[in-house]
Amino acid sequence: MTPREISCQYGVHREIRGGGWLGIKPGQVTDDTTMALALGTAILADGGEVRALSCACAFDAWMRGKPVDIGNTVRRNLLAFRRSGEPSARPSEFDAGNGAAMRVLPVALATLASEETTVCAAVRAQSHVTHHNPVSDAACEFVVLAVQDFVRGEPLRDVYRQRIRPLLAEHPEFAFRRRRRDNPSGWIVETMQVVLQALLETDGFESCLVDVVNRGGDADTTGAIAGMLAGALYGPKALPPRWLKALNPAVGDACRAQARALVACGMKSR
Repeated sequence: MTPREISCQYGVHREIRGGGWLGIKPGQVTDDTTMALALGTAILADGGEVRALSCACAFDAWMRGKPVDIGNTVRRNLLAFRRSGEPSARPSEFDAGNGAAMRVLPVALATLASEETTVCAAVRAQSHVTHHNPVSDAACEFVVLAVQDFVRGEPLRDVYRQRIRPLLAEHPEFAFRRRRRDNPSGWIVETMQVVLQALLETDGFESCLVDVVNRGGDADTTGAIAGMLAGALYGPKALPPRWLKALNPAVGDACRAQARALVACGMKSR
């Protein structure tokens, strides 16, 4: 939906109510969450390591399970993996979608105690299965490293100075400037513009997520990425109880159990 359509139908959309073009039930999740869970399961099966082939096999099994939605780039490169057995897609200027970033949270948790070079290598191992693109890489690496900074207690002002400002210097296309970015597509550039703007211009988890989702467009993915960052920044107590109550219980349990296991792996020195 566009922001205007959301405003006309809901005013400000701030509750988990289901529906949308996928016709999902209230509290049901989309491909962003189910791909992340598939990735986390693969990482745990490998003892906390992020291995490209394991990730590719996990994503392929996920696709065979007929998820509620699947992006074109993800589908195309997983079909290529089935044919070739090569877990890394070929580099492509056309693969700068947001599908690698939307699922990347398990990597952040599984590499909490790792050196930054190791973290970035792990990010690319999972990303390149479907999105072998330098702009996608930059976004995914930023999200993972910023999440880790927030989990360690770094304030937003420091992460802005240490992570966001250098990111924008190297990739000025991510800059949102003063104009509000609405109705973002699946292009990682528009996704990051929305996510960064919402993160920097709100002061809490709920306000950040409401801001992002009401911008319309590819809202499950902008919401997923903003949720990773704002969740790590503001902590579990900031999560609205009514949203947690609305979430599918099985999915909620799976997310919590997997996160704990990944953090346990991530706190081991490598």
